[in-house]
Amino acid sequence: MYWNKDIETISRKDLEALQLKKLHKALQAASTTPFYKKVFEENHINIDAIKTLEHIKDLPFTSKNDLRLSYPDGMVAVPRKEIVRMHASSGTTGKSTVIFYTAKDIKDWADLVARCMVATGATPDDVFQNMMGYGLFTGGLGLHYGAELLGCMVIPAASGNTLRQIQLMQDFETTIIHITPSYCLHLVEVIRAEGIDPYAMTVKKAYLGAEPYSEATRKKIEEQFGIDAYNSYGLSEMNGPGVAFECTYKNGMHIWEDYYIVEIINPDTGEVLPPGEEGELVLTHINREAMP
Repeated sequence: MYWNKDIETISRKDLEALQLKKLHKALQAASTTPFYKKVFEENHINIDAIKTLEHIKDLPFTSKNDLRLSYPDGMVAVPRKEIVRMHASSGTTGKSTVIFYTAKDIKDWADLVARCMVATGATPDDVFQNMMGYGLFTGGLGLHYGAELLGCMVIPAASGNTLRQIQLMQDFETTIIHITPSYCLHLVEVIRAEGIDPYAMTVKKAYLGAEPYSEATRKKIEEQFGIDAYNSYGLSEMNGPGVAFECTYKNGMHIWEDYYIVEIINPDTGEVLPPGEEGELVLTHINREAMP
């Protein structure tokens, strides 16, 4: 099941060539921003010297603190008139981090989410009930537009109001829900308390995100609800949800490498580790216009 078969089945050689081409474009754009212009100068980075993907190790990391230091728009690479949306973190651990999007960024984000959904077997016949919060949080709108692009009927229910959620699920025969793991467990408890058999409902899939959970929690959700639960991974700095997703095999997550260069590093030394080694995940977005 593919949304974009040419990209999703691309050879490693062709993928790496595409990544390098996009990396060069992203670096050129980043070098025009106040933040990265200063970073490149202070670290004596010559972006024209990045000739291979291996050279990415010579680039400095960008941290959440860097995003805060560049607040509000020190990393923006396009004129303000080209920005169509912004999202932001809650700021509970410090100054809020803000992410900006052009119209193309929004379109590309929706396309990634559609890929994710198709990988789980979703089709235009599905009814997608979004129980994630909307607003500055990326979780709600992120999957909303991807589901619409796929052709699903979208119910933008947002979070909370559990009895109303259940009523919507019954009235409109919801087949997919997007929800946090903890709220999903609460939802199924309320469904049973209302005398409804969860197995008799039309829901077939749950996309779980926005908080960590264990395999035991996933199994509990699947057994109590009679559905397939899929792990959704994302972070606002990389768009939001849609960075990586499980497919129907649920045996690990697929990350979209035509949009992200993935490295696993030793957090103490910064050394890039070989496949199979545990370390810290480092992502480089190579497809974004507003904030490369």
